[in-house]
Amino acid sequence: MATVADRKEYPISMRLPEADVAMIDRAASLRGRSRTDFVREAAVRAAEEVVMEHGLVRMSPEGFTAFMEAVSAPAAPVPEMVELARRPAPWEADETSQR
Repeated sequence: MATVADRKEYPISMRLPEADVAMIDRAASLRGRSRTDFVREAAVRAAEEVVMEHGLVRMSPEGFTAFMEAVSAPAAPVPEMVELARRPAPWEADETSQR
């Protein structure tokens, strides 16, 4: 008796305007991908973003209190970021100091 294997891939068919296909083909070519791979990757990435946006975060009342305290506390300065913010922008730097 023959066994039936579970299907691992499912076809998806779309009708797209020629301009859309041309744009997809150009982008896929720039990435060195096939149209199918490019569209699959883009669709999965978009789907993951939507799912993450609608994800529910569950925590205990104690965890929520700790979370709220952490986000409500004043920000602690990061010395490296403070130093970086104090540097003049490259277009503001004195020309004599760049020589």
